[in-house]
Amino acid sequence: MANHRSLILLSFLFIFIYSAIAKAVTYSVTTLGAKPDGKTDSTKAFLSAWAKACASVKPPVIYVPAGRFLLRNAVFSGPCKNSRITFRIAGTLVAPSDYRVIGNAGNWLLFQHVNGVTISGGILDGQGTGLWACKNSGKSCPSGATTLSFSNSNNIVVKGLVSLNSQMFHIVVNGCHNVKMQGVKVSASGNSPNTDGIHVQMSSGVTILNSKISTGDDCVSIGPGTSNLWIENVACGPGHGISIGSLGKDLKEAGVQNVTVKTVTFTNTQNGVRIKSWGRASTGFARNILFQHCVMNNVQNPVVVDQKYCPDNKGCPGEVSGVKISDVTYQDIHGTSATEVAVKFDCSSKYPCSRIRLENVKLTYKNEAALASCSNAGGTSAGTVQPTSCL
Repeated sequence: MANHRSLILLSFLFIFIYSAIAKAVTYSVTTLGAKPDGKTDSTKAFLSAWAKACASVKPPVIYVPAGRFLLRNAVFSGPCKNSRITFRIAGTLVAPSDYRVIGNAGNWLLFQHVNGVTISGGILDGQGTGLWACKNSGKSCPSGATTLSFSNSNNIVVKGLVSLNSQMFHIVVNGCHNVKMQGVKVSASGNSPNTDGIHVQMSSGVTILNSKISTGDDCVSIGPGTSNLWIENVACGPGHGISIGSLGKDLKEAGVQNVTVKTVTFTNTQNGVRIKSWGRASTGFARNILFQHCVMNNVQNPVVVDQKYCPDNKGCPGEVSGVKISDVTYQDIHGTSATEVAVKFDCSSKYPCSRIRLENVKLTYKNEAALASCSNAGGTSAGTVQPTSCL
């Protein structure tokens, strides 16, 4: 009996000590001066919470309670003394309504040189509508800020996050390794300019799962230097689809390889699965790519490779793309095209696309067979392929 009591006492003591430790490493932004009124600038309080968390040797939590917190651009820099910082967000972070305040900053919320950061929950409201209107009017405007950026960082988790109305890109992963995004929701108007949902470049081991992206540009854009990227169970639309590229903007450029895009639904998008490169010399490449189990609902260009990208015909007329595209598989792609040409491979005349594979593809246009168009593309087809393969 005495032993039993001792065990109970020890258990209570352990729980008490554990609770005390847990409390000691939770930093609430409101305790540090943040106001949940959506009007008071809370940037300093957030940076103060970060400084404390970064200096902690125990795994800390930065807690953002319910409410709206106004933040100017903020940089959360490492390296830190621990590799397990959690941002637990129950509220909404709001960018200044005047887009000029952060419009030239490049980033609104930037994490750089960090290792082991988790962002859980929360809403990021970029309040970008004013900047979009400025850009769409043709006036001179700031380029705009990316809502959430990770630069030169490792072991990042983003889960259950909502990004609304970013000025520019919603989320950018640049120079990172081992990044997992799960249950992310991106929302912006279909006519919002340059508002890519998630952009990945110069990064490896990035996973994007169970997410819904509605925006005015690419749902996911995959830039140079991306490898071992896995995208699964994503709903895209409105938007410009999932794009590898633009590649080949620079003469010397890192390639893209080992990309899997599976179980994705595209609805009323400009493109479905796209690879695009500038029509000019480059050392870039795209290889070992799988597009699998994709549903197209009224998509303008369901399957497209465009190696003649040349916006406004500046800097590339008369040249051909140096980007080498090879080993790309399209497997179980079906649905409806909004245009007659549902499959288009417009490849480089100097470096034709090679080892393209179409397997069980069925795309229709107005309940009839769609068309396929091939230029400088070679490969094979298997199973049912409609439109009839032109490879």
